[in-house]
Amino acid sequence: MTALRPDFLTEPISTRYSPRVRGFHEGMARHREAVARGDVAYRDPVSGLAVFTARFLADRGWCCNSGCRHCPYGPTPRTRPPR
Repeated sequence: MTALRPDFLTEPISTRYSPRVRGFHEGMARHREAVARGDVAYRDPVSGLAVFTARFLADRGWCCNSGCRHCPYGPTPRTRPPR
């Protein structure tokens, strides 16, 4: 398993989701609430799309290399799903 970023639960990768993005603060509040409840995902406040939480992605144990907003592994992980 690839090492997790130390701040993966509270700080998204800035090139994927930053305060400059419309709805960022509401999205981060929804993320915190979803993590606290143990939810797999939350609804983006702008698009309405489902977004996986960092906790779910970390618990999965591997990076899918899809550019997830809350990827716990880093901006350029080199991981593959378990076989």
